[in-house]
Amino acid sequence: MTSEWRSRDGRIGVLTGAGISTDSGIPDFRGPRGVWTKDPIAELLSTYDSYLADPDLRRRSWLARRDNPAWQAQPNAAHRALAELARAGRAVTIITQNIDRLHQRGGFPPDRVIEIHGNMFEVVCVECDYQATMADALARVAAGEADPPCPDCGGVLKAATIMFGQQLDRRAVTKAALTAETSDIFLAIGSSLQVEPAASMCAVAVQNGADLVIVNAEPTPYDSMATELVREPIGTAVPRLVTEILSAGT
Repeated sequence: MTSEWRSRDGRIGVLTGAGISTDSGIPDFRGPRGVWTKDPIAELLSTYDSYLADPDLRRRSWLARRDNPAWQAQPNAAHRALAELARAGRAVTIITQNIDRLHQRGGFPPDRVIEIHGNMFEVVCVECDYQATMADALARVAAGEADPPCPDCGGVLKAATIMFGQQLDRRAVTKAALTAETSDIFLAIGSSLQVEPAASMCAVAVQNGADLVIVNAEPTPYDSMATELVREPIGTAVPRLVTEILSAGT
């Protein structure tokens, strides 16, 4: 096992996927017990064109948002460990594919979290610049609007998340790429590394001299680039790695 990377000074980039939040009670998507593994039709709820074209799918989406376990989820040991890394003064930035904001709630500085796929706590109109809180939109659903339209223009409302087939926020992608390019250590945690462009940040980091450490239960397409592969549960692996990084730097 290669361990020298732990003692590297400089910037740390972290890419997190759904796997980091499973200990908080939020299922992942592609794992053995993932949402899409158990119900392939559920993937349509995250497909932009299908969402726009199908009112029944939108109604199902609003119910799924209402019942999302992320509303009750709390940050777990992995989230708290990454926050500890930031509190210790390390130059660390998180690129997250998650929409649950558990990193921020776990104490990580919000201005150093790049939400490359958006967040679940806001809604936007696809036709105009209307924005509101998800709580407000769900209150309309509870009051009987199965598919609440935009109150300004009548357009389709959706969560402020990036769906399959939808263009990503260029600013977020640019910030993520810069983070990968300037990292000395790049941790990929709980991601299948199958969704681009987030997954390719691993290659960007390695090409610019970073040590890549992948923490994931299943193999990923980027394993051959990694300095170290960690297969142990994320809830124990991340706190251990953070402790080792901080100890190596003293």
